[in-house]
Amino acid sequence: MEILGTTLRVCVEDLESSVAFYERLAGGKAMRFERGGVSVAAVGCFLLMSGPEEELEVLRKVTATIAVRDVEEAYAVLNASGARVIAGPVPTPAGRNLIAMHPDGSVFEYVDRRAVTE
Repeated sequence: MEILGTTLRVCVEDLESSVAFYERLAGGKAMRFERGGVSVAAVGCFLLMSGPEEELEVLRKVTATIAVRDVEEAYAVLNASGARVIAGPVPTPAGRNLIAMHPDGSVFEYVDRRAVTE
């Protein structure tokens, strides 16, 4: 499994002021979308999330997002290595993802940018 990079997940109260800060910090514009009642802004290596506390409570349990070339390959490697896949793989607006708990209890999201073909 090839790891292409990581994204730091940040839950924020005020998305607008946070986006302005992170755009200046990262030197780029935010890509925005909504997911399950949560407003999301991707800025550089940061994924900013704002929304209802019950939704953010779940999102805070995921340590980071790890970009991989192929989520299906990640699924196989994680299972063979003793991790437990707790959600997915599923299609998302940007590709596919899964959530896995590593043997030490850490929880990570794995994503790829492959188009989902039916």
